Amino acid sequence: MLPSQPLLHAAVFALTVLQALASNTFIAAVYEHAVILPNAAIKPVSPDDALALMNSNMDVLEGAIKEASQQGAHIIVTPEDGIYGWRFTRETIYPYLEDIPDPVVDWIPCTDPTRFAPAPVQERLSCMAKNNSIYVVANIGDKKLCNSSDPSCPKDGRYQYNTDVVYDPEGKLVARYHKYNLFRGETQFNYPKEPEAITFETPFGKFGIFTCFDILFHEPAVVLVSKLQVDTVLFPTAWMNVLPFLTAVEFHSAWAMGMGVNLLSANTHNISFAMTDVCSSDLTPEGPAAYHYDSDTDEGLLLVAELSAQPRLSPNYPLPINWSLYATSIKKFPEEDTFLGAVRKDIFTFSELRHKAGNYTVCQRDLCCHLIYQMSNMSKDEVYVLGAFDGLHGSLMKYHWQICTLLKCKSTDPETCGQPVETAQTKFEMFSLSGTFGTNYVFPEVLYSGVQLAPREFEVLRDGRLKSKHGTSKPLITATLFGRLYEKDLPHPLRTSP
Repeated sequence: MLPSQPLLHAAVFALTVLQALASNTFIAAVYEHAVILPNAAIKPVSPDDALALMNSNMDVLEGAIKEASQQGAHIIVTPEDGIYGWRFTRETIYPYLEDIPDPVVDWIPCTDPTRFAPAPVQERLSCMAKNNSIYVVANIGDKKLCNSSDPSCPKDGRYQYNTDVVYDPEGKLVARYHKYNLFRGETQFNYPKEPEAITFETPFGKFGIFTCFDILFHEPAVVLVSKLQVDTVLFPTAWMNVLPFLTAVEFHSAWAMGMGVNLLSANTHNISFAMTDVCSSDLTPEGPAAYHYDSDTDEGLLLVAELSAQPRLSPNYPLPINWSLYATSIKKFPEEDTFLGAVRKDIFTFSELRHKAGNYTVCQRDLCCHLIYQMSNMSKDEVYVLGAFDGLHGSLMKYHWQICTLLKCKSTDPETCGQPVETAQTKFEMFSLSGTFGTNYVFPEVLYSGVQLAPREFEVLRDGRLKSKHGTSKPLITATLFGRLYEKDLPHPLRTSP
């Protein structure tokens, strides 16, 4: 006699747990989704039309979830805005929202869909997790009624939140996170009154979750890793890439290495909305286990990788780094002629590398950046600079960076230094980059021609030097140390606004 479906699912889940407990690794999947967007609308659509669009996206996500499960994945992360897109005002997004309860209610929407009805999206996501015996991470919208006794209650009588949900392999809601740091233009959502530090335990480690722009701030990103000691961060994102810095592949990999955690980053894919070099990646403290960069096609992609369940216990886990030790202990190299250049709106101090090899120092405010280098082939058509930036970045939200970078300019005209560039011809036999950082939160990364990462081709020494191991195997675009001085950030002007 064949077992019933509930018994079969329970048996599969139990087997998955036992397999995970028996291993120091787990299989993670991320899906880069080419989101089906709604038509631009001035007035809200009907709930049926909203659900039809969301089901179209969930059809695609369900296929990716099934494939990930068949490849043995224990968890899959899908992107921010991956179910309904982002063409919304506060009013037009409302038909797409559901009331998402706190996970303490112990709810499996797939088997009890009417308990917090109507919740068709939550029901379907829960069933995807349950039917495939996999943790499913998705981004949807939460709505919460409020009244006039709440001084922060919006005029329409409800809070609306950009929200991540996690369902376990039984389909149970185990995590709900409201995005705390909204990006400019997310006027359809409210800011939570307090930051949420959301964690949950699995058979393969302790997990935390936050969304996109959150990664740049102390709360919740640093709190989850440094204070709550999560092993893996789940990261739905809709990242609009900005060369020469802050591309998805570049900064997300740098953050994971700097913080020493797994980062499961799932990005949307949309060329026309400046998401042309999006990335979906499983990132580890040793460098990316898998990543994807594609600015040519409109297709999504599933990535699956095996990761350490508890990277801090790995024998290869990096020792603590004093990010300013080397740079503050040496005599400053001669500071060559410097000039100012803009990386978007940030004014860097640059010095051109005029020789095939050399030692350089560039300073700005409290930051001095040091570079030792030797080029293996110095193209006459290319200019490289050493750059330093120490100051506030951003328009609406001001946050403090200290950046040291070895950077290829767009052309031989120094005025193009800092402009977007994707290709290069020059390789380096060696480079060593360091800085007098005023923070322990420094994120290292090397970017090659074609916006490709350089996993395991560089190292960070305990004295804070970013060094190539055996030269660069491909031409170099940037080698960068991103430092964040969270304590110098300015308060968000809209944090408490309705």
